[in-house]
Amino acid sequence: MQTSSDRVFSAPLSFTLTLSGAAINKGQKNGLSYRDAGVDIDAGDALVEAIKPLAAATRRPGTDSALGGFGALFDLRQAGYRDPILVASTDGVGTKLKIAIEADRHGTVGIDLVAMCVNDLVVQGAEPLFFLDYFATGKLDPAAAAKVIAGIAEGCRQAGCALIGGETAEMPGMYAAKDYDLAGFAVGAVERERLLTGREVRAGDVILGLGSSGVHSNGFSLVRRVAESAGLRWADPAPFAPGQALGEALLTPTRIYVRSALAAIAEGGVRALAHITGGGLVENIPRVLPEGTLARLDARSWSPPPVFRWLAGAGGIASGEMARTFNCGIGMVAVVDPGQAGRLGQVLADAGESVAQIGRIEAAADGGPARVEIDYLDEAWRA
Repeated sequence: MQTSSDRVFSAPLSFTLTLSGAAINKGQKNGLSYRDAGVDIDAGDALVEAIKPLAAATRRPGTDSALGGFGALFDLRQAGYRDPILVASTDGVGTKLKIAIEADRHGTVGIDLVAMCVNDLVVQGAEPLFFLDYFATGKLDPAAAAKVIAGIAEGCRQAGCALIGGETAEMPGMYAAKDYDLAGFAVGAVERERLLTGREVRAGDVILGLGSSGVHSNGFSLVRRVAESAGLRWADPAPFAPGQALGEALLTPTRIYVRSALAAIAEGGVRALAHITGGGLVENIPRVLPEGTLARLDARSWSPPPVFRWLAGAGGIASGEMARTFNCGIGMVAVVDPGQAGRLGQVLADAGESVAQIGRIEAAADGGPARVEIDYLDEAWRA
């Protein structure tokens, strides 16, 4: 038996607490309760109260306080759109969560969750408008969950989108007591004429790379394997980050590129954007290139942060495998008009990004599917 109770904060914030456990039999002497089944409704209520101010702080135009109910609402006209295309994205944090759980550090994975979704929206020119989260756990720990959701609210603040709803599910038997999983759902909008599709990319365009904050939220099954093979615990000093524990350093949150990318798009001259997630540089850049083009990168044009050199060395990971697994220091790629590359690089730098010109678009000699070639890979990354 499943019981759901809806807690609507200040409309249109719509948050649901779903508690799954044994049925309550009030008519039977010594009958079971949800708490007997491992579900604590009081803990859920405490979490709901903690979430209220976090979510309210992310309100933006389009979240009309007169609206509300079982679903969260958003007013596109109030947000200033005339002829919008909606863009939606969903993602998670992956096994990076295992480090957060085992290291008992929950404050930043919510930022990761938002980042993985909103960075996927902005590459199509969309402004993130609102976000919803799903938090599932074996036994609800209100303090830990509040830290996670505080991170989600911070990510929404950085991205300029509203946290308008979510679901917290306590499911004993499905997850171990301290384990939890996260999923995020983001919706953005872009005026029809400003949608980025990559169709305008052409030979000679410049490729700008925006620096990452670290590993971001991909490849952590391999990261955890490297740490295990090196005999390291999360509380041990990080070999690549003096003064930090390994778990703390690896939990550095994914960078959110929304404000800087939108600023560059508004200047004109941005032909395409690519969020470097699972698949690394090799597999993500071709997703925004037309057939018959080749992205040629020069690995000497940027220096991967120390965490990547540690992973490659401690794990014996080949440079090519690094480039198709991790972002290797480039979290977002912008393909831009060569005549405007300098100006756009400055716009991005002024918005707080670390920017490097990392390559150019070429015509593929075989005219085949878009692809990436990285020159000087071993020389640059093994130095």
